[in-house]
Amino acid sequence: MKSNMTRRQFVRSQLALAVAAGAFPTLIPASALGGEGKTAPSSRITVAGIGTGPQGRGVMNGFLRQEDAQVIAVCDVKQDNLEVARTAVNQHYGNSDCKTYDDFRELLARKDLDAVIIATPDHWHCHVGVAAARAGKDMYLEKPMGLSLAEDQALRKAVQRKKRVFQFGTQQRSSTEFQKAISLVRTGRIGKLKQINVWSAASRPGGSTAPIPAPTNMNYDFWLGPARATPYTLGKSADEGGAWKTWWFHTDYALGFVAGWGVHPLDIALWGHPAMMEGTMEVEGKAIFPTDGFCNTSIALDVNFTFADGVRMNFRGTRNGYEQTNALNDMSPFEAKYGKVADHGTAFEGTDGWLLVRRGQLRTQPDTLTELPPAQELFARRSTNHVRNFLDCVKSRERTVCPIEEAVQADLLCQLSDIATRLERKLKFDPVTEKFPKDAEANRKLALRPMRKPWSLA
Repeated sequence: MKSNMTRRQFVRSQLALAVAAGAFPTLIPASALGGEGKTAPSSRITVAGIGTGPQGRGVMNGFLRQEDAQVIAVCDVKQDNLEVARTAVNQHYGNSDCKTYDDFRELLARKDLDAVIIATPDHWHCHVGVAAARAGKDMYLEKPMGLSLAEDQALRKAVQRKKRVFQFGTQQRSSTEFQKAISLVRTGRIGKLKQINVWSAASRPGGSTAPIPAPTNMNYDFWLGPARATPYTLGKSADEGGAWKTWWFHTDYALGFVAGWGVHPLDIALWGHPAMMEGTMEVEGKAIFPTDGFCNTSIALDVNFTFADGVRMNFRGTRNGYEQTNALNDMSPFEAKYGKVADHGTAFEGTDGWLLVRRGQLRTQPDTLTELPPAQELFARRSTNHVRNFLDCVKSRERTVCPIEEAVQADLLCQLSDIATRLERKLKFDPVTEKFPKDAEANRKLALRPMRKPWSLA
C-alpha cells in the first residue's frame, strides 16, 4: 500500500478485492464494513482538532462519541497538548493512526479531511476559520469569534462563498431549558417583551508582567501569530507555575470575558429577540479596567442597549477576582426581582411576566408559565446535541442551530459592549450596514487590527 493512501481508500480497495474474489476477506471485522450497527469508515465524516488544550479536547471528545465521525488528526503549537490529544484519539479507536501537526496549514491541505474543530486562542479563531473555509472544510468554531467585526466579516464571507457548514460553540442553543425559554418568549407567553437583562463573569485583574523564557514545549512565535511580538510572561498561555492563564484577559489575544463568557447569555438574548438586529440601536456603557498587572480587559461593566422597537437590554459582568462591589457589578437589583442569581443568566421581562434561564435552570413569574407547552415549530433546526447537530448538517448541508450569520450577530453584541465602554458615550449602530452612522472614531474600532507578517485576512 502506498504511503499516501488514505484509510478510506484502503478500506475501499479491500472491499473491491473482496467483491472480485466472490467473498469478503475474513480478516475484516463486520464493524469495519458497517455491520453490527456500525458506520463503515468510508462513510464516516473525517474530523481534525486545531487547538487541543482543555477546551479543544473537551469538544473533540464529543466527536469521538459519534459513531459516524472519525478524528484522524490533531494540531497544536504546544507539544504536551498535542500528545495528550493524540493519545486520547488512538486509545479510543484502539490504533495509532492519529496524525499530529504543529502548523494548521499543513493539516488543512489534507484531501481526506472533511471538517475541523477550531479551539485555538481567540486571536487565531478567524484566521484559522478563513483558511479552513478556503480549503473546503466545514468547521465547528469555539467562541468567541473575532477581535473585531472586520475579522468576523472576513470569516462570514469565506464560509458563505465556499458554502461551508458552520457551527458556533454557543452550545446553550442545544439545551432543553434554553429552547423552552426561547419558545415561551417568542410565542408571547410573557406578553409583549420590554426588557432583557444579561450577566456573566467579567474578566480577571492581575497577571505577571515580568518577561520569562517561553516554555520549551511550545512554538511561542507561532502561538503569537498575527499578534504583536511581546515577551512571554508567567501563565500567559496556560495555567502554570501556580499562575492562572492570562491571555483570556489581554487585548492582544482577546476582548476578555465581555466576549469570552458574555457571548453565551448575549446569544440567548439575540435568539429570544432576533428583531434587535432589524434597525438602528443605541448602546452606551461604562467599565472598570485594571491599572496594573498583565490583564487589561474590563473587570466590571454595565452596558445598556435600546433597540429600534423600544426593547431595552442591560448587560453586566459579575465579579471574577475583582472583589469590589460597585454600581457596575451590583447584582442586588436583579436578585430583588428574580431571587438569587448565579454568575451567568439571561432574563426576559414582558407585560405578562418574566423568565430567567441559565444552564440547568428555568425560572418564571408566574410559576405556571413553564407548564404551558412551548411552540416547538420555532425550532426547525432543533438540536439536542451541538456536535450531533453539526455532523447532521455536514451530511444534509443544512444550516446548523448556530450558523455563521447568527454567530456574527451574537459576537457583535460583545464587540459593541466593549467599544461602548471604551468610548464612554452614547453610540448609534446600524446592524444592516454594520456601521456607526457618521462616527469615524467608533467605526475605527470595527476595523481589522494591524497584523504581523505574513498573517493576513485578505
